[in-house]
Amino acid sequence: MLIPLCNPSLSIQSAPISVKPNKTIISITNSASSNNRVSTQRRTISAFEARISLIFALASQSFSLSQRLVADVATETAKYLFPKRFESRTLEEALMTVPDLETVNFKVLTIRDQYEIREIEPYFVAETTMPGKSGFDFRGSSQSFNVLAEYLFGKNTKKEKMEMTTPVFTTKKQSDGVKMDMTTPVLTTKTVDKDEWKMSFVMPSKYGANLPLPKDSSVAIKEVARKTVAVVSFSGFVNDEEVKRRELKLREALKNDGQFKIKEGTSIEIAQYNPPFALPFQRRNEIALEVEWKNK
Repeated sequence: MLIPLCNPSLSIQSAPISVKPNKTIISITNSASSNNRVSTQRRTISAFEARISLIFALASQSFSLSQRLVADVATETAKYLFPKRFESRTLEEALMTVPDLETVNFKVLTIRDQYEIREIEPYFVAETTMPGKSGFDFRGSSQSFNVLAEYLFGKNTKKEKMEMTTPVFTTKKQSDGVKMDMTTPVLTTKTVDKDEWKMSFVMPSKYGANLPLPKDSSVAIKEVARKTVAVVSFSGFVNDEEVKRRELKLREALKNDGQFKIKEGTSIEIAQYNPPFALPFQRRNEIALEVEWKNK
């Protein structure tokens, strides 16, 4: 039986179901469509709903990113809040702290009253020449530090961010002078104005020799060979006068060493382990001179 509707193209058809008597299913068909296909309605999402969905998706991503950033910051902060300590010989050294960062590997060969002898394993550094004649003026140090930090944190050919290490080395490279061949004597003139100070960062050991190349031409990658050094540790802030005083004292002490002597042509090297915000009595600094065995 057909029941007419307002739309002449639609009709309601009642069909009996044989499975269960006395029950019918009413279906709506479109007689105007081809082959009597059942029409379907698709629900479309409004622009407002789309914006709300996008906001929730971005909020979820931001929350996840924030969690990762907080975890990273907490991990890095812990390296400075819970530092490690070297083996101490004096009360001054016992108060010194070192951030829990990767550092150079060494073995202590012997301990003297005023210094210790270490065998340093090979490592790589990123190095730059410091401006000026002083190795510890604020402007020159800050400029050199920033140049090396930019390389470490992505200003390289691979745009790779590498982990911070410790210590920061500052080394004085003395000029060999100008040699003039004469009958007698052979004169060597030292050009004081050409003395250079270099700052270097220790590179993470996992890279080995496969370090990304620096984009800044003032930064050079260099391998430091295995060496033996005499080391003196001290706290406080480093300045040129303090370095000179401690270098002279170390050179004098090594003159009386029965096993080691200062290697010819060696220059003083200063290692600073702490960030700028470390308290003076907690700061660990070292000066080192390369030495060699007297009987070898």
